[in-house]
Amino acid sequence: MNRPLTVARSGYRHFLPIGTRWMDNDVYGHVNNVVYYSYFDTVVNEYLIRAGALDIEHGATIGIVVETQCNYFAPLVFPERVEAGLRVAHLGSSSVRYEVGLFREGEDAPAAQGHFVHVYVDRATRRPVSALPDALRAALEPLVVASGTSAAADTVANPSRTG
Repeated sequence: MNRPLTVARSGYRHFLPIGTRWMDNDVYGHVNNVVYYSYFDTVVNEYLIRAGALDIEHGATIGIVVETQCNYFAPLVFPERVEAGLRVAHLGSSSVRYEVGLFREGEDAPAAQGHFVHVYVDRATRRPVSALPDALRAALEPLVVASGTSAAADTVANPSRTG
């Protein structure tokens, strides 16, 4: 199995610090794998809400997650602070592929990285929208990276998983 190239901190356009919690650790002494997905969800939705592109209570358009994936390179452990990096790899007419890197505070190499895909749908009908709302597209455009961007400047050697 080929290990994926990791994307360095410089490859991400937005960052959110996230504190780990005592309950995030599992019996193996590190943050449990399912918690990483909550970090992904947190950085994406925090960005969209603060940018005014997502109204979680009354917005006519909502994002439904249709695909997720995560690669783990090094353990995260309570009480570390995680810095979640966010970028957009695909901005379509009704879907967005978000890529997220999870970094220990101040480190260049990710402890984990992955993606998830939102399909944006009408809240009432749950059918895909014909076009992303203007505010959403405008908020996401600064996060877009060129297709296949894992350029040498944005990659780091694959760290080995130690936990």
